[in-house]
Amino acid sequence: MSVTFLGMPATRPFPRNAAGALRDSQLRFNLRKATRTIRAKRASVVAEAPDWAELREAGRAIKEHTLRNLDRYLVRLEEAVTAAGGHVHWAADAAEANRIVTELVKATGETEVVKVKSMVTQEIGLNEVLLEHGITAYETDLAELIVQLGDDRPSHILVPAIHRNRAEIREIFAEHMSGWGRPAPENLTDDPAALADAARLHLRERFLKTKVAISGANFAIAETGTLVVLESEGNGRMCLTLPRTLISVVGIEKVLPTWRDLEVFLQLLPRSSTGERMNPYTSMWTGAAEGQEFHLVLLDNGRTGVLADEVGRQALRCIRCSACLNVCPVYERVGGHAYGSVYPGPIGAILTPQLRGMGSELDRSLPYASSLCGACYEVCPVAIDIPSVLVHLRTRARHPWPERAGMAAAGWVFERSGRLARLQRAGGRLRRLTPRGPHRLIPRRLPGPLGGWTDTRDLPEVPEESFRAWWDRTDGGRR
Repeated sequence: MSVTFLGMPATRPFPRNAAGALRDSQLRFNLRKATRTIRAKRASVVAEAPDWAELREAGRAIKEHTLRNLDRYLVRLEEAVTAAGGHVHWAADAAEANRIVTELVKATGETEVVKVKSMVTQEIGLNEVLLEHGITAYETDLAELIVQLGDDRPSHILVPAIHRNRAEIREIFAEHMSGWGRPAPENLTDDPAALADAARLHLRERFLKTKVAISGANFAIAETGTLVVLESEGNGRMCLTLPRTLISVVGIEKVLPTWRDLEVFLQLLPRSSTGERMNPYTSMWTGAAEGQEFHLVLLDNGRTGVLADEVGRQALRCIRCSACLNVCPVYERVGGHAYGSVYPGPIGAILTPQLRGMGSELDRSLPYASSLCGACYEVCPVAIDIPSVLVHLRTRARHPWPERAGMAAAGWVFERSGRLARLQRAGGRLRRLTPRGPHRLIPRRLPGPLGGWTDTRDLPEVPEESFRAWWDRTDGGRR
């Protein structure tokens, strides 16, 4: 497994990355406007579905059943794809997947490939590896194109360029589009229709001349060997049909057992992701089409390790809808780059540390990149209890003995009312030494490991009289 996702600031912990993002007022404005728009649309179309709770439970149950029987369904998927004329390759980690894809592209003699938006290829750093071997990968999703032209990184699962406004996009197209193919029109404005038209003309030229395509997949149907891609622009359909060679890199958790299961997710995903009742472009292919060679690369890259964790494995139920990002108060303020992963937001905070392990300071900090408000769980279409997984990972991120010791001490105090009373009396006597008292001998920031808590919180003011003392003095308020 790769130590880090390429191009990400994995050496810095989340709090430091977030502090830098918070100073960018334009970024905060862009994020606030975009996330609030998307989540309002989602709330509207979800409210229209009277059986949403039942759909959500069905999605959870299907994914949970599949994960518990993943070995069986993966074998069935391989047999079905092979029977339909495709070729299946197994990749244990990022290095092996990159090697397989690179060799397949080299075998065609081509030096250029087009890509359908694929997070798993970003996870393994495929574009960078291909470039090292003289192969240029061209992103065809509009937001991914913006990111690529701007030499940037994705910051959202569904809208990778969510941190950019249309004026910034116009500048990127005007300055950099010519270096990647057809240039932008000289009189390009920041009108959304004009920007989309410029991208369409630029990409159409690329589609017609490139002979190799690389895709991901939202779902893979074990019953028939069918792969499914959902997208909003039609670029996926161009990539999947025009090239002579199609290579799909898919995480092993994307498997669904049957066609009937897909029906559930074709209702859940559009509503949760783009706030639409139906996805605009849903492309499906089974094996090799006439005149085309098809390869399926099934990627592990840490997923079987996640599967072994009874609590953490529910992260593999994720269908990449991004609903949790759009409601997260942390993500809305700092954006996706602070997470140092292609999987940002609440789902990234639980998925990334499990896929990569907790060897870096960043990965140990990600489970703390949350307020534990629970909004992410409420909107998740497959009912991933993200807050519970975050708490579970926090016990792995740090040595839990200080927390256990603190809880044991608190339990000892609360076990006897007399102990609590004595502690409260002692606290009252120390009141004058607190930061709000006249002597202020106790610092506002606590020393050592407790300092992290007081960096962003004020010590509560100690009252002159405890509730217990007030109750005894007033007979419960009756005197």
